[in-house]
Amino acid sequence: MHVVPGLKVLYFGTPVVLISSRNEDGTANLAPMSSAWWLNQTCVLGLGDSSQTSANLRRERECVLNLPSSALVDAVDRLALTTGRSVVPEHKVRQGYRYEPEKFAVAGLTEQASDLVSPPRAAECPIQLECRVVAVHPLAGPANVTSFEVEVLRAHVEETLLIPGTHYVDPVGWDPLIMKFCEFFGGGRNVHPSRLAEGWEMPHRLDRVSR
Repeated sequence: MHVVPGLKVLYFGTPVVLISSRNEDGTANLAPMSSAWWLNQTCVLGLGDSSQTSANLRRERECVLNLPSSALVDAVDRLALTTGRSVVPEHKVRQGYRYEPEKFAVAGLTEQASDLVSPPRAAECPIQLECRVVAVHPLAGPANVTSFEVEVLRAHVEETLLIPGTHYVDPVGWDPLIMKFCEFFGGGRNVHPSRLAEGWEMPHRLDRVSR
């Protein structure tokens, strides 16, 4: 029997993306997000307007989409509830966010120079997509969110993930980190407690680790 629960969150499961971008002072920002989808050589990113990443994309018009495997869940979770905005928006303060200017260091990831864009890649991520912003679409409704359409200029893929002799990623070898309803999954199972789920007060009955 179907019911109509009036779902507050519609995150049914998408890959986690670490977006690297350039701040106004030239330093690197790194932000986790999971509202992304791809078609051909285009990706659409859904971001809140109050984020530092949104401001950077509007100003600089370029970024790198770093796709972590499920093995990098610790690094991703260390970035949860952090923001590159020096003045943290009030709604994020209530959720437990804090200002963090050194995102790569906090995550324990390494900046790696890109070929075609200014923002660095995250060296440990097995897939890295250098992109430029081609369109910005404010979304209707009261949520103050925007979709950014980006063109993938160059894809860097860990060689062991490719099917030998082809230009295709092996779907068996690639184990992306997936976020479902603010919880981390890889290989079909919950792989790590989520600070984000705590900050959003998700009512899940998954094991929590106090931090």
